[in-house]
Parts: sequence; C-alpha cells; structure tokens
Amino acid sequence: MDRLAIWQHIGTLVRAYKPRWRFCVRMTASALVAFAAAQALQIPLRGLWVIITAIVVTQMSAGGSLRATLEYITGTVGGAIYAAIIGVLIPHGTALALAGVLALTVAPLALLAAFNPNFRVAPFSAVLVIMVAGQFGQGPVESAITRSSEVALGGIIAVIVSLLVFPERAHQMRLKAAIRLLQHFARELPRLLAGFTDGLDAAANSRIQNEIGAAVSSFQQITTEARHELLITLAARPDPGPLSRTMLRLRHDLVLIGRAGTRPLPDPLRVRLGAPLTRIGVAARDFLDDSATTLGQRSAPPLLDAFESALAAYTAEVEAARSEGLTRPLTSNEIEPVFALGFALEQLRQNFIDLRRCVQDHARRPRRRKAARAS
Repeated sequence: MDRLAIWQHIGTLVRAYKPRWRFCVRMTASALVAFAAAQALQIPLRGLWVIITAIVVTQMSAGGSLRATLEYITGTVGGAIYAAIIGVLIPHGTALALAGVLALTVAPLALLAAFNPNFRVAPFSAVLVIMVAGQFGQGPVESAITRSSEVALGGIIAVIVSLLVFPERAHQMRLKAAIRLLQHFARELPRLLAGFTDGLDAAANSRIQNEIGAAVSSFQQITTEARHELLITLAARPDPGPLSRTMLRLRHDLVLIGRAGTRPLPDPLRVRLGAPLTRIGVAARDFLDDSATTLGQRSAPPLLDAFESALAAYTAEVEAARSEGLTRPLTSNEIEPVFALGFALEQLRQNFIDLRRCVQDHARRPRRRKAARAS
C-alpha cells in the first residue's frame, strides 16, 4: 500500500505540473539534438554555442521559442557584424589596442541594447568575435560568420524541437491565461465597487491593482508569443490583438474604479446608491465568470442583459437623487467620485461589449452540413 501511495503521489505531481515536465523534456531534447548536430558537422568547441543557443531560446511554447530565436539571432548577427567591421578596420595586436577595440565595440552596442531589447546579446556576441577570432586561425569576418551560423543552427533546432516534442501552443496558453485573468477581474471588481459604500483601504487597493497588473502583463507576454506562433502554424487562429486590447482596457476600468472608490460616497448618496451598486457588482462578476467559462469551452458568449439592467437602474437612481436635490449641498470633492464612477461604469459597459465580441471570435464555428444529394 505504501508503494502504491508513493506512485499515486508521483502521478499526481506529474499531472499537476505537466507543462513544466514537458518543458524540461523539450529543453533536454534541444540540448541533445544540438549536440548531435554539432558532432555531425564537426563544429569547433564541440558545438558549444549551438548547444547554448538551443537551450537559451527554448521556451514554454513554440511561439515563445520562435520569438526568442528571432531576438537572439538579431542581436547575435548585429553584434557579430559590427565587431567584424571594427576588428578589420582597427589592428589590435597588443593588449592596449585590444582593450581599445573592446571599448569601441561594446559601448555602442550596449547603448543600442538599452534602446532596443532585441540587441541585448549583441555586446556578448561582439566580444566573442573579437576575443575568439585569433584562437582558431580565423579573422574577425570568419569568426562573425561562424558565430552567426552556430546561433542560427541552435535556434532552428530549438524551434523544431518545440514543435515536435510535447508541443505546447502559445494559443492554448493564451486562452488559459485569459480565463484566469477574467476570473481575477470577477473576484476583484465587486470588492472595488464596495469601496464606494463600505470604504476601501488604500493599501488593499494598491495590492489588488498590483496583482491585476502583473496578471495582465503576463497575459500580454503570452499574446506576443501567440502572434509569433502564427508565423509557423498552418491552423486558422483568431487575431490575438482584440482580446489583448480588451483585457488592457478592462484593467484600466478597474484602476479608475479603484482610485475613485478609495473615498466613500457622501452619506445621502451612500444609502441611496448602495443597493444598485451591489447589483452592478454581482452582474459584472457573473458576466466575467461566464465569459471565462464560454471562452474555455469556445462557445457563444454570455448575454449582457443583467449588467445593462443593473447599470440602467443605477443611472436612474443617480438621476432621481439629483432631481430630489440630494447633490446640491455637496462640494465638488464630494460629488467627484459619483461622476468618476459613472464614467468608469460606462467604459466598463463598452468594454464588456468588446469582450463579448472577442469571445464570439474564439467560439467554434458550426460545421456546415453538406447539401443532400438529389435522388
């Protein structure tokens, strides 16, 4: 029984961390394939840079591996070409001359990398070209060509392995991340709306916004990988852009609501608008949760009727309070959260409409039935 329990525990761990185990296998396979290719082609240093490149650019998804490969090749080729030009134009037979060449090589590339992250490896590549050029009887130009070829080979191997060995598509990872993000929005939005009646601590609001911001940033990164993956996949995929932009706008809506909700509404309005705001929070939560569910099932999006009814009831209550003169004794600072909340809720409604459209774009299209043949 103990042995059976151990195997069951191991099986549970494997299932729980399946993507991580797959990534482990893919990276190991990339290293071994790169080593085999280097041995077959008799690449110097036993294919050190081919293997290193294959390991570095292997990511969790095929799209991520392609993105990392393109960035790595861009930086490597740019740095190698520049270093080759400097190495040919400026003799560096002494240690002092070599130090000067290194300074002229690294400084501009480091500045370029500061402006464009795609060139982060350019200084590293340039140093290799300059320092290793004479070690194997190669000039700067030959060293640059060799370095670029090894990196290109390692990158190609990483992409092929990512496509063939336990492939993890960035498209599926993006959908899972979107579902988690919508569920996160659903949890936090009612809490932010409750701040207008119950008060919301500034530290709590900051924590909520930071967590949402980190989740949105992670989703945007996966979306970038999904865009790259479209270059190497033959399957028809929805454009990742609209859903990505909608998620970012929803995040901005929560920021507006959170900032305005740090100050509760004045007492007359708090009593009057508390119940309508609660209904809006419940309807928004249900819509976001249902959107996450239908997005995962790739089915038709949920209706927005309940949220729009709750929003209309809230707007009508605000107008009734104004017509009754409840807002006249209030100062501009006291009435400001009401206007900010009204603007944020209207933006939220517009972005919910966009979210429905995005969920619909990801829904499976019904197969067209073949017309019956005439008898």
